[in-house]
Amino acid sequence: MLVIATAGHVDHGKSTLVRALTGMEPDRWAEERRRGMTIDLGFAWSALPSGRTVAFVDVPGHERFVTNMLAGVGSCPAAMIVVAADEGWRVQSGEHLAALDALGVRHGLLVITRADLADPAGALAEARAALRGTGLADVPALAVSGTTGEGLPALVAALDRLSSEVPAPPVDGPVRFWVDRAFTVKGAGLVVTGTLGAGTLRVGDTLHVDGSAMQVRGLQSLGLSQTEVPATARVAVNLRGPSPVTRGTALLTPDAWLLTTTADVRLSPGEPPKGDVVLHLGSAAVPARVRPLGPSTARLTFARALPLRVGDRALLRDPSRPAVRAGVLVLDVRPPALERRGAAAARGAALSAVEALPVAADLLRWHGLLSGADLARMGVAVPATALPGGWHADPAHWAGLGKALGEAVARGPLTVEAATRLLGLPDRRLTAALVAEPLVVEAGVIRTPEHGPLTPRLLKAVTLLHDDLAGNPFRAPSAERLAELGLARRDLAALQRAGSVLVIADGVVLLPDAVDQAVKHLRELPAPFTVSQARVALDTTRRIAVPLLELLDRLGRTKRHDNESRSCTP
Repeated sequence: MLVIATAGHVDHGKSTLVRALTGMEPDRWAEERRRGMTIDLGFAWSALPSGRTVAFVDVPGHERFVTNMLAGVGSCPAAMIVVAADEGWRVQSGEHLAALDALGVRHGLLVITRADLADPAGALAEARAALRGTGLADVPALAVSGTTGEGLPALVAALDRLSSEVPAPPVDGPVRFWVDRAFTVKGAGLVVTGTLGAGTLRVGDTLHVDGSAMQVRGLQSLGLSQTEVPATARVAVNLRGPSPVTRGTALLTPDAWLLTTTADVRLSPGEPPKGDVVLHLGSAAVPARVRPLGPSTARLTFARALPLRVGDRALLRDPSRPAVRAGVLVLDVRPPALERRGAAAARGAALSAVEALPVAADLLRWHGLLSGADLARMGVAVPATALPGGWHADPAHWAGLGKALGEAVARGPLTVEAATRLLGLPDRRLTAALVAEPLVVEAGVIRTPEHGPLTPRLLKAVTLLHDDLAGNPFRAPSAERLAELGLARRDLAALQRAGSVLVIADGVVLLPDAVDQAVKHLRELPAPFTVSQARVALDTTRRIAVPLLELLDRLGRTKRHDNESRSCTP
């Protein structure tokens, strides 16, 4: 199906032309027909000679209804630019063209209407001049009359050719269905309509709306009930679920989209607008704020979370004016914070260095580490090879992590868990993957050969000990448990030299990272704190809390005020 939006100045014959092509009335409201002016979106369709179907989204041309116009064209892959022969190129003709160009529409037709009222040559020349330099500069042009029927057969043939030229969208990908109408039908409930730009809708599907699940009860396309509808298509969807749905709402395939309130973008043309604007994306119109990052890049912050992907196109408009301020090309949907002085300029330079669309390597260079699921939700192709757990890393970032791990272990052995926290990694499997010669992992502890090897008996014993302490790191095993593990004083000394345990007192054994973990918990207490408060915070006994606190005193991690109170040092 070819879904094509009309575009052009008010009262240039867009609805008349759609009516002549389809035999259907696109204007849905009595007021529209009374005033002879499209106010909201209209829809009509017709069969083409090839057997394909063309569906029209008829948009209003008046500047007061520009938001309605943008809601209609936002999801359409093609446009029919309509210019009246007796009036020529007008203000809203230019505004609609600017919107189409900013949204990346590159397929369409230029139609000069009212050829029965004036010579179309003048209007055609004006329109060609206006289209020069845009993505629609070379679209075919025709002259017609919706009243007499002159030129309509040629227009139908041109629409048929266009329907074969517009690239077919992926039908097996995730759905993002922008709603342009929402209403209730007696006996059916909530019905929404829109243009399905990619993917396939099926009866029984579960779609997410603002995080809530809604089920597809029924589907209609071109007035006929369907069990499934592939893109591209005009669709009416009967929904069941708890969420309110209005124009600008997106129905989403679960877990396939990243909702964000911030995005870094490339703007065109030229200097970014500043301050408050309205972002038009799909059928949504959302207040946004612009923070320029460079000559043609900016960070946008939205009033509500939006499902965005790299490569999405949108446009910015002043809230009080119909004029398009800038076109938007989304570059990053999870941008890093700009905290340091000069961070904004550096970010702008990094974005500008990418000439086309960012790919996985660019996103990894900016973020360091991302999961395959993150990359897919961000809208880029996921590399074939991955780290354990499905993670992907920028090579330089990965090398830096390996160097940091080596330097940390050189200061003393670390458990895999402690190293994971130290490096700020999201998955312990990544830490294990970083271990390379001369580092080794034994019994969950990363060490160097200088720390000494462990015998098979001690490896087995320390593995069991680590299992005991995994859930309660400050509940040191009892003397009976140590005996059961076969760990005599001499064995514990060997394990401590290897960095596998921390012996804080006779018979009191904890994990190697117990000191750092204890300080982390104690910093959450109001200072000064007592031994009793520390014991509760660490979920342990006085037998363990007292020698642990004394060790922290000796290491300078805590400062003692009197016999019972301490505070953590800065």
